[in-house]
Amino acid sequence: MSKDSKRLQRGLDNRHIQLIALGGSIGVGLFYGSSATIQMAGPSILLSYLIGGLVIFTIMRALGEMAVEEPVSGSFSTYANRYLGPFAGYLTGWTYWFMWIVVGMAEITVVGVYVNYWFPEIPQWLTALAVLILITIVNLANVKAFGEFEFWFAMIKVVAIIGMILLGLGIILFGIGNGGQPIGFDNLWAHGGFMPNGIEGIIMSLVLVMFSFGGVELVGITAGEAKNPQKSIPSAINNVVWRILIFYIGALGVMMVLYPWNEVGTNGSPFVLIFDNVGIPGAAHIINFVVITAALSAFNSGLFGSGRMLYNLSLQNNGPKYFEKLSKNGSPRRGILFSSLFLLIAVVLNYIVPEKVFLYISAVATVAVITSWTIILIAQLKFRKSKTKKEIEEIKFKIPFYPLSTYLALMFLAFVIVLMAFIPDMRIALFVAPVWFAILYIGYKLKK
Repeated sequence: MSKDSKRLQRGLDNRHIQLIALGGSIGVGLFYGSSATIQMAGPSILLSYLIGGLVIFTIMRALGEMAVEEPVSGSFSTYANRYLGPFAGYLTGWTYWFMWIVVGMAEITVVGVYVNYWFPEIPQWLTALAVLILITIVNLANVKAFGEFEFWFAMIKVVAIIGMILLGLGIILFGIGNGGQPIGFDNLWAHGGFMPNGIEGIIMSLVLVMFSFGGVELVGITAGEAKNPQKSIPSAINNVVWRILIFYIGALGVMMVLYPWNEVGTNGSPFVLIFDNVGIPGAAHIINFVVITAALSAFNSGLFGSGRMLYNLSLQNNGPKYFEKLSKNGSPRRGILFSSLFLLIAVVLNYIVPEKVFLYISAVATVAVITSWTIILIAQLKFRKSKTKKEIEEIKFKIPFYPLSTYLALMFLAFVIVLMAFIPDMRIALFVAPVWFAILYIGYKLKK
C-alpha cells in the first residue's frame, strides 16, 4: 500500500464518489454557456456531445484501470511519475494544480455576479472573499465534510436538470403550460435542418464540448480517500456515459425542441424560459440559486483537487516537503491553505489587471485539461506494458478494446488541439501553453 493511502483518511462513501464524479462533469457552462455550442452546430450539437462522451468514457476507463489497481490520492500525477518519469509527474501535477487555481478564480468571481442579482449593493470582491473562507473551512475539516458538502450541492444541480428535462417533456408531449397543445419535435429540423452548419459545425464545436467535460478526471483523485475504491471507482466511471447522455444530451435536446436553435440563449437562460413556460413563479430566482450552488460545487472540488495534488507532489519529491504534513483529521491542510492564498491574490488581481491578462491565464487552464487527459492515456499504455501476462489477466477493471481505444482517444485529443488554432478565442492557448511548459521545465531543472 502506498504511503499516502496509509495516511489520508478513507472517509468517502460510494454515494460521495458518485456525486463528485457527477459534479465534476456538470458545470455552470450547461446552465448559461450551452448557447455558444448550440450556435456553432445547431441541433447536431447532440452528436458532438455523443462523440465527446465516448472519448471521455475511454479516458476515464484508462484512469479507472490504474486507479483500481493503485488507489492513490495524486492519481494521474502519481501514475505519470511512476510510468513516464519524474518530469512527467512534475509537469502533470503542477499544471493540474494551476488549472484548478484559475478555474477557482473564475468560479468565486461568478458567485459574486450571481449574488448581485439579489443584492446589488454587496461588492463582488466581498462575496468572493466570503466564499473562499467558507469553502476553505469545509476542506480543512476532513474529507467526509468535503464529501457531504459536495454530495448535497451536486444533488441540487442534478434535481434542477432532471426537473427541467421532465417539465420540458411535459410541454413537448402533453402541452403543459401551452394550452394543452403538444409542441412536438419539429424545431429539431425546421430551421435549416438538423445540421444547419454542416459537418464543419459539428467538428468546430468539439473543442468547446470537450472543455465542458473538464473535471470528470477528479474522480481518480478521490481514489486515495475512498472507503472501497475497488467498488466505488468502477461504478462512478461506468456511470459517466449515461450521465452525459441524460444531463447534456437530454437537457440540450429538450431546449432545442422547445425553442428554435437560433433563438436559444438570445432571451436569457433557456432553463429560466422552461420554468417560466410551465408557470412556475420565480423561475429566474430558482435558476440563480442553482447556478450559485453549481459554482460553489465546482470551487469546492477544485480546492479539494489542488490540495491533494500539492500533497502528492511533495511525496514524489516534485514539490516542497512542507506540503507532506497532514492535519490530525487527515486533510492536507498546508496544500489547501497555500491554494487558498493564491486564490485570495487572484480575487484582488481580478480587479487590478487588464481583462486580457486573465484571458491569457485561462488559456493555460484549457490546455491543462487536454494535457492531463493525454498523460492519463499515455501512462495507461506504459502501465500495461509494465505488467506480466499473468498480472494483466488479474487486472480487475480493464479498459475495453485495448490498445485501439487508447490510441483513438489520443488521436482525437491531438485533433482537438489542431482545431483550437482555427478558433480565435482559443488560439491564444497555443502560444501561452509552450511558455507555461518552458517555465515548468526550468523550475524542474533548478530543483534538480
